[in-house]
Amino acid sequence: MDKPASHKVARDPHAESDLYRTPDERLAEGRAIRESVSRASQAGWQAPSHRRDPVEVLRESNEGRLPSLIPIRFGRMAACPFAFYRGAAAVMAADLATTPTSGLRVQACGDAHLMNFGGFATPERNVIFDINDLDETLPAPFEWDLKRLAASVVIAAEHLELPYNDTVHITTDLVREYRERMHNYASMRALDVWYDRIDLQKYQDRSGDPAIAVAAHKRIAHRIEVERRKTVPEYLYPKLVSEEGTRPRIKDEPPLIFHPTEDIAPGLRSGYTEAIESYRQSLAPHVRVLFDRYHFVDLAAKVVGVGSVGTMCGVGLLMASDNDPLFLQVKEAKASVLEPYAGRSLFLNHGERVVAGQRIMQAASDVFLGWTRGKNGREFYIRQLRDMKMSVVIENLDSELLRQYARACAHALARAHARSGDPAMIAGYMGSGQTFDDAITEFASEYSCQNRRDYRVFMHAIREGRIQAATSE
Repeated sequence: MDKPASHKVARDPHAESDLYRTPDERLAEGRAIRESVSRASQAGWQAPSHRRDPVEVLRESNEGRLPSLIPIRFGRMAACPFAFYRGAAAVMAADLATTPTSGLRVQACGDAHLMNFGGFATPERNVIFDINDLDETLPAPFEWDLKRLAASVVIAAEHLELPYNDTVHITTDLVREYRERMHNYASMRALDVWYDRIDLQKYQDRSGDPAIAVAAHKRIAHRIEVERRKTVPEYLYPKLVSEEGTRPRIKDEPPLIFHPTEDIAPGLRSGYTEAIESYRQSLAPHVRVLFDRYHFVDLAAKVVGVGSVGTMCGVGLLMASDNDPLFLQVKEAKASVLEPYAGRSLFLNHGERVVAGQRIMQAASDVFLGWTRGKNGREFYIRQLRDMKMSVVIENLDSELLRQYARACAHALARAHARSGDPAMIAGYMGSGQTFDDAITEFASEYSCQNRRDYRVFMHAIREGRIQAATSE
């Protein structure tokens, strides 16, 4: 499917200059885009007159979700404006599509907010910091991700009741970090960009108070050790599994963990053999050798996150021997929220879309990352459960810690975009001054006001009974 006209960069694919352009030439091309889409035009937000009711957009996004879990989804979103923002990626995608776009496309995250970044283990057992949720990934303009990330910083700062001046400085610093990192990637060799990663065990942000940076590094080291212990089978197995006779079984904890009925999971009777074999075929041949050591034991549905609540997600238990378990997370993959505005995915299975996006954007991906399709037509991607996965606790942050964390997120986003986009053209468009930083900061600040208005509309809809919200306890 052709991309929308507003996202195309007009260029003759057979032109000799397209075969090779120097970094300086690509920087110049990026600067030239400002003539048609100025950096200042990225600033501010004003809702268009035809903007849809956000509650209707959210209700539309419930299509195909398990009806019994939708009230839990809305209950989690009702907790605060920041929780609402996390679950309202579809609302913002529609809004971003009405803003000026540079036309510089990357493999976008599609839901780049603060809570979708974190630490996780690589196949080599190092711990890196990266984007860790790519359910909505799709090629799209680079600034859509950056705007969503910047707005999430403002909304998080408001949630923490930080001073307004601190909020502005943190957000501007985030955009500057992204811009400066992209300039660095523009001057690097292609392989060096591809191999670059943020090693969480060595990472220190030295831009602020050195004492705070050292203290943060010590906390990270402690957290890594805690998560390393939580990932080992001796910790996970007794928490998730009960022994029933001779067959282990994942513990039911309704409504958050439960064994699905056959009408929800039609592969139940056959032991999901077809879906498991399809997943197996999606793995690299050398990983299949490892996977074949395990046999399937059990699968339970498991409610996760905010935006994913209601989709068919679960945890699978496989065993290689009596004391050798493997836990896999199974997540349903639906069409990206960006698809109506950025163009349809090239992949026939949305699980494969997510897997391909992860492999492009992440510095390292889980060895068991793969995809499949269920008998009922639902599409899934699969990876290891947890595997030292770490996320930030927003409520524990003060101004300086939020600033450091936001900068790390900006670094990770720039690195991910540089792998698929043209870092020189993106850097050329953004420039070396503060014009672009101020524009995105202004957008983020004004969009946070829109998020608060949408949250009030959402809460009013709950009180009126237009939508149902429930706690997960």
